[in-house]
Amino acid sequence: MIIDEQPEFRSLLMHHITTHWPDALIAAYDPTEAGHLPDEFSGAGNDLILLGSQHGDREGVDVLRRFSQKKGFPPLIYFGTEDDEAEARQLAPDAHFIRDRIHHKSLIVRLTDVLLSRRIVASTDSLFVGDMRTGIHPLIKGYRFIRKLGATEHSGVYLAERESAHLQVVLKVLRQVPDQNDSIGAFDRFLQEYETIAEMDHPNIVRIYDLGVSDDHAHIAMEYLDGGDLRLQIDAGVGHEKALAYLRQIASALSAVHAKGVLHRDLKPGNIMLRSDGSIALIDFGLAKRARLESEITDKGEIFGTPYYMSPEQGHGNGVDERSDIYSLGVIFYEMLTGEKPFRADTAMGIIYLHAQAPVPLLPARLAEYQALINMMLAKSPEDRLQSAAEIEEWL
Repeated sequence: MIIDEQPEFRSLLMHHITTHWPDALIAAYDPTEAGHLPDEFSGAGNDLILLGSQHGDREGVDVLRRFSQKKGFPPLIYFGTEDDEAEARQLAPDAHFIRDRIHHKSLIVRLTDVLLSRRIVASTDSLFVGDMRTGIHPLIKGYRFIRKLGATEHSGVYLAERESAHLQVVLKVLRQVPDQNDSIGAFDRFLQEYETIAEMDHPNIVRIYDLGVSDDHAHIAMEYLDGGDLRLQIDAGVGHEKALAYLRQIASALSAVHAKGVLHRDLKPGNIMLRSDGSIALIDFGLAKRARLESEITDKGEIFGTPYYMSPEQGHGNGVDERSDIYSLGVIFYEMLTGEKPFRADTAMGIIYLHAQAPVPLLPARLAEYQALINMMLAKSPEDRLQSAAEIEEWL
């Protein structure tokens, strides 16, 4: 959870976090817009609290003092100024930085150290260490391990074979950490991702085969998409006809997602996979959220996603709806057509600024017929965009 009144600073911290931990779920809280957090705020459900020094009419060190005195409060990282540095260090937060002198590597190393010291980071490397002659882990019966694909702080991702069907699947395995405050929160988010995707029966959304739960593990078995992600296609070059075909499929999938009242909120080429037959499938609904659920206190002013693909309203922590996903898809369409992102800057704040203020870039003359669609998808105001993913299909 990131707490500070400046949206640009919150977005900067979010960019540092998601660059290293792409699956991180971030709640960004503005104490001037949403009001100061109440005295009973315990920070429960968060791995880290990143506390900035800007809190409107309150001094940052006063807020730091109040939080640091709470028993059982999550690890607290303070981003202050040179003026309050001495006082802040006396309060002994878990880590301390000067807010205008943040370096990515040192920040990530320090945050990792804090997480490890609190034993929050859970390794999933040992999930498949059972009988390596068969590759079957005793806690995940029925699956033969093939290789590890990746990992986050709470889960591991593996290629495995479902023995009953001799079917290759991707296993996403959550490691439950005993006696950790965030274990239940991570478990709930894990199940929410499964439930979100499992409700979707659509050819352009990843298929879910199984959910399993044991005493200290949960797993999702999902379709193995062996065609790589859309990033690889863009790097290799996507012709305009193929870009249109991909756009139609992604828009169709979004229509189904939005019809369920769900926003994806992290639509980007890395979350769009290809099958061997060339068809598209949306994956990674870890940031998805039901649009109709009421936000809890820690959800006010939240910022999710990746800056290159964020809508203006998402980048500034404002409310989002289906039209924010449409904007992200517009960015992807532009990138498929040209091989370039529409907005580039040296910092996350710079990219967010350009999304909100810079004019929609012009396509090369050979692609001019798609300019009107790009304009309608990348309009700064949601009211000026296409209003639904179905309208993209109708326009095409």
